[in-house]
Amino acid sequence: MASSASMQLSCRQATFRYPRTATPVFEDLSFEMPGPGFNALFGPSGVGKTTLARLLTGTSRDFAGEIRMDGIDRVLYTYNTERLPGWSAVGTHLERIVAPGQHDLRDRLVALFDMQPHLASRFAQLSLGQKNRINLIRYLLQDFQMLIMDESLANVDEPTREQIILGIKDLFPDRFFLYISHNVVEVAKFCRHILVLAAKGRARPASVVSGRDHNRDGTPDRERLERAMLEIVNAA
Repeated sequence: MASSASMQLSCRQATFRYPRTATPVFEDLSFEMPGPGFNALFGPSGVGKTTLARLLTGTSRDFAGEIRMDGIDRVLYTYNTERLPGWSAVGTHLERIVAPGQHDLRDRLVALFDMQPHLASRFAQLSLGQKNRINLIRYLLQDFQMLIMDESLANVDEPTREQIILGIKDLFPDRFFLYISHNVVEVAKFCRHILVLAAKGRARPASVVSGRDHNRDGTPDRERLERAMLEIVNAA
C-alpha cells in the first residue's frame, strides 16, 4: 500500500460532457487537494459533484484533461440511495463481508454508528438513516485508500452525524475521504480542505479552501472557520 504522506488528488483542465450534449458538466477544472484527511466536495446542484466523484472511481474515462491520484491505489464510492438486499439481517451481512482480523473494527464501527440494537433486523425494516449508516459501515470495512461519501449520512440526525464523522477521522487517519454534502456548517467545521464548485458564470468556477483549523490549545479557530464558510456560500 502506498504511503499516506504522499497522497494528493489533482485535476488539470478536466472537461466532461455527456454524449450528445453541447454544454459540459464542468470545463477546464483544475485543483490540487492534499491528503490524507477528511476533505469535501461542495457546490450547488448541477455543477458536477457526483459526476466528478464517479470519474475519480475510474468507472468512466471519457473526459478531456487529466485527473491524478498520487499515492492513492484503491478508490471506493458510496451514495445515500444505495441499498442492500431487503431480506438480509444486517448483522449477518456484515459477518459475511468482514475480513479476517477485522472483527474488532466491525464492532467498533457498529458501536460508533449506534447500530447494535438493529443487527438482527432485515435491511428493509430499517429507517433511511439507519440504512445509510449500515451501508457506510460495509464500505469502511473494505480495503480502500480513498472513500467518496456522496450524501452518505443523509437522513441521519445531526448529533449522530457529528459523532460518526469525528469517529471516522480517529479510526482512519491515514485514509483520504471526500465528503459530498449540502451542509455548509458541517463541511466547513469538519473538513480539512473543501473543493468548491461554483455555478457557471462565477468568476472562480472552482477553488480549494481550508476548513477547520485549530488554535494552539486545540480549539477551533473560529475566525478561519467563518471565513471558509463565507467563501463556500459565496462560491455556491
